[in-house]
Order: sequence, then structure tokens, then C-alpha cells
Amino acid sequence: MNVMMLLEMASAAFPERPAFTDGSNGASFTYQQLFDAARQRAESIRGSGAQRLVKLDVSNLGTPLSLFASAWAGVPYVPLNYRLTDAEIQALLTRVTPAYLVTDDARLGSLGAVADVQAVSTGSFLEDSNHPGATDAAWAMDPEEVAVLLFTSGTTGAPQAAVLRHKHLVSYILGSGEFAGASEEDVALVCVPPYHIAGIAAIMSSVYSGRHVVQLPNFTAEAWIELARKHKVSTAFVVPTMLARIVETLEAEGAEDSGLPHLASFSYGGGKMPLSVIEKAMTLFPNTDFSNAYGLTETSSTICVLGPEEHRKAAAASSEAERRRLVSVGQPLPGVEIEIRDEDGQQVPAGERGEIYVRGEQVSGEYEGRGSVTDGEGWFPTRDAGSMDADGYLFLEGRADDVIVRGGENLSPGEIEDVVLTHPAVADVAVVGVPSEQWGEAVAAAVVAKAGATIDIADIQAFVKERLRSSRVPELVQIWPELPYNETGKLLRRVVRTELAAAVS
Repeated sequence: MNVMMLLEMASAAFPERPAFTDGSNGASFTYQQLFDAARQRAESIRGSGAQRLVKLDVSNLGTPLSLFASAWAGVPYVPLNYRLTDAEIQALLTRVTPAYLVTDDARLGSLGAVADVQAVSTGSFLEDSNHPGATDAAWAMDPEEVAVLLFTSGTTGAPQAAVLRHKHLVSYILGSGEFAGASEEDVALVCVPPYHIAGIAAIMSSVYSGRHVVQLPNFTAEAWIELARKHKVSTAFVVPTMLARIVETLEAEGAEDSGLPHLASFSYGGGKMPLSVIEKAMTLFPNTDFSNAYGLTETSSTICVLGPEEHRKAAAASSEAERRRLVSVGQPLPGVEIEIRDEDGQQVPAGERGEIYVRGEQVSGEYEGRGSVTDGEGWFPTRDAGSMDADGYLFLEGRADDVIVRGGENLSPGEIEDVVLTHPAVADVAVVGVPSEQWGEAVAAAVVAKAGATIDIADIQAFVKERLRSSRVPELVQIWPELPYNETGKLLRRVVRTELAAAVS
């Protein structure tokens, strides 16, 4: 059992069918070309002595090639977030050496100087002439081999490397799709980042089904619509923020529909979908099947789906309970079990809030250097909060921990707090997520000034922006005389969140 199995099956079944097209320049792979290139690059990776293949670039042809070449070479695939600062990237890179790094030209020099890193540009990696050899060696079929290491942020700000073995990823693909299920005319538009589990899953599921994938390296609603129309896209996956922007742009066109008659299915996930957005989208795409997919890195992607028929039934329902299901994430996939538990680990009745636990063959729940966090019966604590109704529909209700999910991106409050605390006028700070129509959650901060100091809110925001990415800048900042703590010195983050959320309601 190896991820390469998926590509081998596809290349044998439809070798000349288009596999991937870079939407920015039109370059493409057929399934046979991708298979042959993966074999050749596997030899380069093995010859380097690297134990990991690291991909640091936007989505392009180098992305599927890196994934499958690393699987053939028998080393884990490690996609890194190219939006991180240079210091953050170098810190992560040093944790996965010795590494074979595929990156953009701008970072080639600096990152190539990191010890035990052999760096090549994406262009060089894609050029056949730079890889003269091709391995005859078969790939390992041990399902326990590590296929992917995917860094994910935690509440402390220290990224953890989630371990996904071949058995987890292949189990997910085999259980969620049909081999060769796509026709020659089916085209998928992929715009989720390559370092996101949804991006990895999109590659594997599309290959298994035999679908042609068009890649959008950098999302804008205008670019997405242009590519969708140009390539007659039939299926797409977006996060809620992307869908909201697509809807806004289409509405601005003034047309009664989307102008995308070929779009047969539209999947979304990665955050809470505002009811107003999905209702508008279903109006603009009346003949399109909508699906809401919920999953995590540690579960190899999707574990719960609200399918097309459930969308239509909920949208047309007269009862509030049934209509509410339109903002649920649906029911568990076959082979996946979900429970809602309280703080004592006991399963709660239908409708009650608790932490979401999941179990199934696709569930890893393992971190490098930490091991598995599943219990003795294989249950993984997701740290997501939610509830299930009597019919098994799952409703997300934020995070059981303190991670802020903004536009499908997990943000660590601890990381932002550490920066704010370095401001000379700040004595204390608490960062939380608050409801946002646009982002699902927005970053908010309660800040305590040092004695005799005066805090300027705009200055705090600029201070964070200079040191972190703009997505981490608090949209709401309030000056508090003190933060709430309990008797043991633990911050009452829930109190902070409630008060700050009231300010935006």
C-alpha cells in the first residue's frame, strides 16, 4: 500500500489523459508523463541521500510531482507554508534535514545554505535534462511507511509535524472515491494551498478518479472565475472565504446566474460557512451539487460530508431544525466513527456541546517526536468543539482548544501574544477568535498597558504586521485594565472571548 499505487493505476488506465495543468502558464502533464517524471525524480532524491522531500512553493506542476516522486523514493513528503517568514521557514527546515528541497528561485540561495539541505528550483526539478537517471527500483509497499509530514500550528505557537502514513492516505482515497470515476471531460479547479491537507487530498483523489486538475497558484475570485470558464471546470473545492468572494464577484457582474454551466459539483470546507453565503451560492449555481466537507490534517482530510441532496432538502425545509442542517458538516463517511464527549471523556447526549472524537482507518492522530495521541481504542481527540443531532448530523462550534480558524487557516493565539508582549507599552495580552461574517473567525486582542504607559491601537496592529503576516494582525483591539485569571493563575480565555465577541455582534 503506497500513494504511488494511485498514480500507477491511473497511468495504466488512461496514460494520455491530461492530469495536471498549471493555470498560470498552461504547462501540463499527462498521466503517463507524470508517472515517468516521478520515477526519474525518485532517482535524484535517492542519490542526494535526503531523508525528506520538502516542497516550498505555490501550487504548480512541481507539487504533484514532488508528492509522487517522494513516495517512489521512499521518503516523506513535507510541504511547507510559503507564506511564513524566512526565519520560521528555516526553523522548520532544520527539523526535517537531511532534506531535498524544491523551492522558488527567490528562496533558493538562502535556504540552500541551510546545513544538510540540497536545494533545487522548481524549474530545475521540472526539467527532465536535470535528472538523467531513472530508477528501476519498486516503491516500498509497507503501509506503515510515512508518506507525508504536515506541520500544523498548536495553541502554544510551536508547530507540530503531523504524521500521515501510506495506510492512512490510501485508506481515505479508497474509501471516499471510485477508481476511474471521472470522465475525460471532467476538470477540477484546485486553489487550496499545497501545504494544506485538502490540497494533498485533492491531488490524490483526482488522480485516483482520473480527473484533469487545473491549478490556481494564487487565489483571487476574478482569476478563479476566469480559469473555471476557460477550462469548463466541472468540480471545485474552496474554503468559505473563497466562496464568499466568488459570490460577491459574480453578483457584481449583474448576471442572474454564474455563467458556469459546466460546474457540476462545488465542495467547500476548512471553516464555518455563513448561511447567507451558501444560500446566495446555491441561487447563483442552481444546477450545481454542493458538498460541505469537514476534516483535519490528522484524519487524512475529510471525515464528514453534507452532500448535495442534504443541501437541497435543508434549503427547502420549513422546519427550523431541518433548515439548520444547511450549516452542519453532515454525517460521517463510511468507515468513520464520531463521538461528542465532555471534559471527563464521557459521550454526551444528542444536541449537547462537547469535544469531537473520531476513529477510523484513515485517522492517524500521530505527531513526529510525540507519537500517537489516540487512546487505546483508536479514538483521536480533534480539539474541535461540536454537537450532533439525533440523526447524526455534526455541527461545529469552534475549537475546544484556542486555535483561531481564520479563512480556513489555523492561527495560534500564543504566537500573536508573544509578539504583542514585546511591545514596550504592553504588560499583558490575550488573543482570541471572534465571529466574522467574512473570515469565519477574526483575530481579536485584549491588551493591558504597563503602568504609566499609553497604548495606541493602530500602533499595536502595525507592530504585529511588521513581525507577522497580515492574517495574524488583530482586527479588534481593546484596552483592558486587567485580564481575568482564576485562582490557579490560568487565563479565563472564554471570558475574554465572550466580551470581545459582544463588541462585534
